[in-house]
Amino acid sequence: MAKKILVTGGTGYIGSHTVVVLQEAGYEVLIVDNLSNSNIDVIDGITRITHIRPVFEKLDCTDREGMRSFFEKYPGIDGIIHFAASKAVGESVQKPLLYYRNNIVSLLNLLELMPEFNVKGLVFSSSCTVYGEPDKNPIDENAPIKPATSPYGNTKQINEEIIRDYIHSGAPIKSIILRYFNPIGAHPSAEIGELPLGEPQNLVPYITQTAIGIRPYLKVFGNDYNTPDGSCIRDFIDVMDLSRAHLVAMDRILEDKSDEKMEIFNLGTGRGVSVLELIRVFEKVSGKPLNYKIVGRREGDIEQIWANPEKANKVLGWKAETPLEDTLASAWKWQLKLREKGIM
Repeated sequence: MAKKILVTGGTGYIGSHTVVVLQEAGYEVLIVDNLSNSNIDVIDGITRITHIRPVFEKLDCTDREGMRSFFEKYPGIDGIIHFAASKAVGESVQKPLLYYRNNIVSLLNLLELMPEFNVKGLVFSSSCTVYGEPDKNPIDENAPIKPATSPYGNTKQINEEIIRDYIHSGAPIKSIILRYFNPIGAHPSAEIGELPLGEPQNLVPYITQTAIGIRPYLKVFGNDYNTPDGSCIRDFIDVMDLSRAHLVAMDRILEDKSDEKMEIFNLGTGRGVSVLELIRVFEKVSGKPLNYKIVGRREGDIEQIWANPEKANKVLGWKAETPLEDTLASAWKWQLKLREKGIM
């Protein structure tokens, strides 16, 4: 019998791509999402790719009794991949309480319910923001955890500590924390991709929406950083590569491949790419010149950060392999598909 995995936030960007990878690997997937930053049509896209329609319940993970009822309705869940969270750095600075409530309460509810329903393991969606402004790059998992530069980053730090403390207390679960860098791109089929509601908070959908004429121009937040071209540097990772890491992590937990009850891995390419460099690569693969303007720095942004992914490469046997050009081409293909469908 196929093992059951609950994916919270499974109609979201990374969640939906991970659902595809899990289903293709033979897992039975159940999705919980409140659709606050995603669209129910994503389920149709997942189904067209995998020919399997995942179970879906519209539910907020901060609703403890609602989540209890879900576990009662669908017994035998083996593991959880927890994506459900508010995730925009800039918005978190403006709405900190929203972020603390959504991101922390949802995790607490899941952790409390896991032993009650014999759920074995949790793969937690964390972020490189826990490192703050790093002393040096690339960053490995032993780098110091610095004061967060945004409430969003702080919720990830706090949630990691909650998981650590809970497991240390003797809780009968295992967890793998995945600290990812900057996911971009879309499924090669263009059936699913990144579709933010309203104005995009992430760079690549803003680029593609500008290129297709939805946005008048792209704002580049600062060109006076201490980097080769003055713009921020990030480690951009293809969303399908990232999704496969979640599959490997869940396999590792359920197959008891490690004696450790909690493990942490950085997920990145190991290469830093500046915002302006990313724009140039996008222009090359799309054939579209991009209208952008340099504006002031944005509060909460880190100057430069990229991963040392050696631990994930060696221990998990996972590696980010998709070339940046292919990733940006998939993002553009997705944007063209949205236009073709009259969505955007």
